Amino acid sequence: MDTMENKKLVSLHTVEPRIPELRFGEPVEWEIKVGEQWAVIGPNGAGKTLLADLLLRRYALKAGEVRYHTEESTKEWVKSIAFKDIYSIADYRNSYYQQRWHSAEAEEMPLVEDLLKNYTDRTLLDDLLELFGVRELLAKRIIFLSSGELRKFLIIRTLLTRPRILILDNPFIGLDVASRKLLVEMLEQITQLQGVQIVLLLSNPDDIPAMVTHVLPVKDKKIYTSCSREEFVNNTHLQRELFPPVLSVSTLPLSNPQVSKHEVTFRMDKVNIRYGSRTILKDLEWEVKNGEKWALIGPNGSGKSTLLSLVYADNPQSYANKIILFDNERGSGESIWDIKKKIGYVSPEMHMYYMENVPLLHIVGSGFFDSIGLYRKCNEEQERIALAWMEVLGIAHLKDRLFLTLSSGEQRLALLARAFVKTPDLLILDEPLHGLDISNKQKIARLIESYCSLPGKTLIYVTHYLQELPACVDKRFELVKQT
Repeated sequence: MDTMENKKLVSLHTVEPRIPELRFGEPVEWEIKVGEQWAVIGPNGAGKTLLADLLLRRYALKAGEVRYHTEESTKEWVKSIAFKDIYSIADYRNSYYQQRWHSAEAEEMPLVEDLLKNYTDRTLLDDLLELFGVRELLAKRIIFLSSGELRKFLIIRTLLTRPRILILDNPFIGLDVASRKLLVEMLEQITQLQGVQIVLLLSNPDDIPAMVTHVLPVKDKKIYTSCSREEFVNNTHLQRELFPPVLSVSTLPLSNPQVSKHEVTFRMDKVNIRYGSRTILKDLEWEVKNGEKWALIGPNGSGKSTLLSLVYADNPQSYANKIILFDNERGSGESIWDIKKKIGYVSPEMHMYYMENVPLLHIVGSGFFDSIGLYRKCNEEQERIALAWMEVLGIAHLKDRLFLTLSSGEQRLALLARAFVKTPDLLILDEPLHGLDISNKQKIARLIESYCSLPGKTLIYVTHYLQELPACVDKRFELVKQT
């Protein structure tokens, strides 16, 4: 009979999904016992999310068993929170992304307290709000929460269902240093909360928090022998096998080799952005000239996404401010599409709200038309270039796979390829390395350096981690959070 120390919570025994594409190299064997906190770690596309889906019993099986060792109702026994679970908040789909910048429409969005009022265990809710110090979030509209605040909200809402095992898929994506620290503290507190145990899906060994007791390495749908956190951290050979170094990047498939002749890429003159009583940007002044390489830095909630929405012509409040884009004052006759065709853009928000479930080649090709989804068909040359960029980023073999069936890391690589396809004059990269494994981070960093060495290419690079900045970045613009 099992003692409490070795009592099983969940076991996967000789598991093989019915669909061949979902199978690992060998039948899956994995046990989670009482008191264990796990990190499943491996490169992008290794099979981490698939393993979590098996744990959640989301697939019919050809063979084997996923067993929950409990006599309780199993409906909420294992729960998962993924990077794109913003959609579980409310059914707003693609309109959600645009509504962040339309204050009138945003007024219709629910408050945080509205989304929590149906949970009957008010004592547990009060305890969680107190434990995580987020009671002030209740009065905020869900659409105005920062990345860190959204993550906390999703975790609290999930904990209200009282899961025994909580899976978090790349939980650190989009978080600044302070928010990452707070999230790690939250995870440590969760493990002490009524016996909840954690399974983290990670793509970077440095992301494994100290509270993890066991590590399960995965690569190419091969499950390695599990080990303790200490054993994994000290096993540099295994880490190198999972994440081999990238020594070079392929020649860039440029679609438009012409050098842009504009002088000012953009200039903002005393820009003010408000939503109701909230001031996001106040008297902001910033000029970026053709060919300059800038870092945009600041904590979550300081207005970086709002600022970029002005440059990318997504925010209607740009017409109420003096903004120069590519030597032309905003509102002087140019269309949104005239502006966007000169800009390559990717961000955690774009990734979070990008829900087009079409073949990956179509996603990358849509970058030629600046559309969410492919509303125009690529010609033969455009398709060739799109596929060539996918080859550079190592995802050409996925060209026919549907976007939403891929891991978050593979999706991020596709959106990066989408940003590059038209050889834009201005490249806006908002946390481009988040969610990528070590090897892909090295690859993208080298790609950015190579691209930015071209004449007439301007770069705005947003990051919370200054060590990730490309060497070509020699200017910084810092935002502070308005009070």
